[in-house]
Amino acid sequence: MKRFFFLLAALLLASPKLAAQPLAGKVVNVIGDSYVRNHRRPFSETWHCKVAARLGMTYNNYGRNGGCIAFDRSREGFGKSILQRYREMTDTADYVLVIAGHNDAEKIKTSADSLAMLRDSLDALCRGLIAKYPRAKIAFVTPWNVPRPGFREVIALIREVCGEHSIPVLDAAATSGIHVRDEGFRRLFFQAPNDTAHLNDEGHNLLLRWGERFLLGL
Repeated sequence: MKRFFFLLAALLLASPKLAAQPLAGKVVNVIGDSYVRNHRRPFSETWHCKVAARLGMTYNNYGRNGGCIAFDRSREGFGKSILQRYREMTDTADYVLVIAGHNDAEKIKTSADSLAMLRDSLDALCRGLIAKYPRAKIAFVTPWNVPRPGFREVIALIREVCGEHSIPVLDAAATSGIHVRDEGFRRLFFQAPNDTAHLNDEGHNLLLRWGERFLLGL
């Protein structure tokens, strides 16, 4: 046993990069809406892409502007729901992040029927991802704390349904430090002063440690 630990310590000392980057070489698929696609900016500026690069991961982006978890928006030009699109992702992944819900909240607003539809879709999405990626680490990231009808309910529902499937949730509304309600903050860190969804490059940089801790903690 002592010999084993001696050899392990020697390996780590000889390979500091391996010890410092435990996720190096792992594949992460990120699917979602414009929080993932990054609206009018390249997705290489997003916090999740930058964190994957810092950790030496292979990164696949499946974001689509205007996308919803539950609602097919093909007629509006925004494509299928994430519940439909997740099947198009590569079958090989070690980590899967779903970052969505903003557009669902905008469509649901105060509709109890639409909220129930989202619940069913979230449940089906969780089940589908677990079946497609039985060995992967799967996690969800909520929308920001946007002060409009539907957001509080959607964020709570994501936490609730993911909890039923033992899927971790990174609550961007509560823990990210993104002050979407503050106009001065939006002027500095969002793509436009009236934008309540899309961070600029500096805004994404604020989330590097936050996102890295979450991925490493999975």
